[in-house]
Amino acid sequence: MKITSVNVRITEKENSRMKGIASVIMDDCFAVHDIRIIEGNEGLFIAMPSRKTPTGGYRDIAHPINSDTRKLFEDTIIEAYQKELENPEK
Repeated sequence: MKITSVNVRITEKENSRMKGIASVIMDDCFAVHDIRIIEGNEGLFIAMPSRKTPTGGYRDIAHPINSDTRKLFEDTIIEAYQKELENPEK
């Protein structure tokens, strides 16, 4: 699997930990939207799209199933986010 496209939208608001929203296309044939870019206590991380459960918790709708794939998503999305911060006008 290869990430073939990443689109990042900056959403920074004062006092908000959410810094952006990403959409990712894999192998030019499968898309995942609404991946949140969050500023945590130890730096940026991603939160996959999720849905509220009947019990009030949240469950990911789509997510990597191993740590190597999660790292690939996180590294690629955060790199695209940082590039967008440097050049927001494209």
